[in-house]
Order: sequence, then structure tokens, then C-alpha cells
Amino acid sequence: MITPPNLEKGDTIAIVAPAGYLKSEESLKEGITLATFWGLQVKLGTHLFKKHGHFAGTDEARLSDLQSALNDPSVKAIWCARGGYGTNRIIDKLDFTEFKKHPKWVIGFSDITTLLNHLNNLGIESLHAMMATSQKSIMNDLAVVSLEKVLFGGALSYEIPSNKNNLIGQARGTLVGGNLSLLAASLGTNSAPNPKDAILFIEETGEYQYRIDRMLYSLKRNGFFEQCRGVLIGGLSDIPANDPDFGKTNEQLVLEVIERTDIPVIFDVPAGHLTENCALILGRKVLLKVDKQNSFITFK
Repeated sequence: MITPPNLEKGDTIAIVAPAGYLKSEESLKEGITLATFWGLQVKLGTHLFKKHGHFAGTDEARLSDLQSALNDPSVKAIWCARGGYGTNRIIDKLDFTEFKKHPKWVIGFSDITTLLNHLNNLGIESLHAMMATSQKSIMNDLAVVSLEKVLFGGALSYEIPSNKNNLIGQARGTLVGGNLSLLAASLGTNSAPNPKDAILFIEETGEYQYRIDRMLYSLKRNGFFEQCRGVLIGGLSDIPANDPDFGKTNEQLVLEVIERTDIPVIFDVPAGHLTENCALILGRKVLLKVDKQNSFITFK
């Protein structure tokens, strides 16, 4: 797996919107301020503030901005402005020929899961992390610090207080995954992650438990939990109440579908649709150590 080059002060980071539209230029203010604070030059996509129904411009406009950023040798990283929905509409039209010659970090999460895993399948690491529109006024917030650390070549690791539902153990594997809805939607496509000997990361927001259950079983039926070496569960946030009650906790949904007890499982990983959306390097080897008191995630 290829690791994109580290950023240096003076490098250019492009901000593009492959999916949902931005409500205002003001929503990017803090992202641009943060990149500038890091000493980076910011290049905005030509169609970044367009609106075409649900999307940040037509498919062709969003495709053009992303393709330009992938091809441009002066752009050293690509930061997605937001998620929403729309990346899978353009993923098959992207040409990665130039990108593979000169890889760069692609940053985002949520709907951007499709793109991040697609890049992993091309043999290039990608970065599951906060968007350019994420509001981060505090510069030392863990989401900000971890993103900066990865982009500029620092070592990355996390120590997490253990959830009582964790499964204790150790495992090493390649980190894959992202938003559950997008993982389920990618099954059968060339953007689906490879679960064999992997550490699988899952996060979700705003979905009823019966939908989460259905998507987890889609992964199960495709061999994800049988083939992986460990599971990380990030934010399962803003889950609306089922009517009638589904009768299980979120942790029970996950453990029931995994079935196994011979692999480590970590709940409460601070990544996903959370204020503390810590950076995760998809495609990178990672070591998990889980005991009763703490869980450790170390990127190798």
C-alpha cells in the first residue's frame, strides 16, 4: 500500500465538493483558516459553491473539480468540503491514471467513504477525517490535531477507555471501512473494501436500528465478519427511536451479527459523525490491543 507524501508548509491543498451542496461560503471559513494556520495554500474547486438540487453542482461539475484536483501536480492533498450524498454517482467516471503516478492524501468521511475505499483498492492509503466544513474553533481539538499529525508525517495512535461490551484481544490488519450505509451500498462494486485479514471500521448517523441491522447483515452475508481480524465501532450517533422498540442496544446489534468472540472489538472509537472525529488512516496496517481497562489503536 502506498502512503502519500507528507505535506510541508507552502504546499497547496484543494477543497472540492463531490457530494452535497454547501449552504454558504461562510461554512468554509474555519476550514480555510485552519489550512492557512498550518502554512498551506488553499485552492478552491471551480464549482465548489454551485447548487444543483441536492448536489454541489451537476455530476459533470463535481466530477470536473475532483478530477482536476486529482490530476494537478501542484495540489498535494484533497480535502472534501462535506458529505451528504453524491460521490457514488461520479466514482466510475474518474480517471486515476495521473493520481497513481503522483498520489496525494484525500481527506473526508461519511459519503466520501466510497472514494476512500476506492483509493485503497488502487493500492493507496486515504484519510478518514473531518471535512473542510467541520466547525473546529479550538485549534487543539483532537480531530484537528490528529488530522495535522497525519498530513505532516507524525505517528498516530489512540488510547480509548474500554466499553464493557468490548471483546478483549489483540489483532493486526489493514484498516478498511467507514460509513455503514456507504459500505453496504458498495457491495458488489470495485469500491467495496476487502475484509480479508482486515480491521473493519464502521460508523453511522441518523439511521433507525432496523436499518443498521439490515446493513450489518448485508456485510455479514458478504463474509465481512468471518474474514476480518478485528472490528472498530465509531460513532453511532443521532439514532432515532424505533416504533415499536427494536429491543436491542446498538452494541447488541453489532455483537449479534459478528457472532465470533475470537477477535477484538472496540466500541466508542472517537471517529465518525462526532465532534471528536479523529483521523483514521484507511489502508494502513494497524495494531489493536484490548483489555478490560483500555483499548489501544496503533498505526504502523
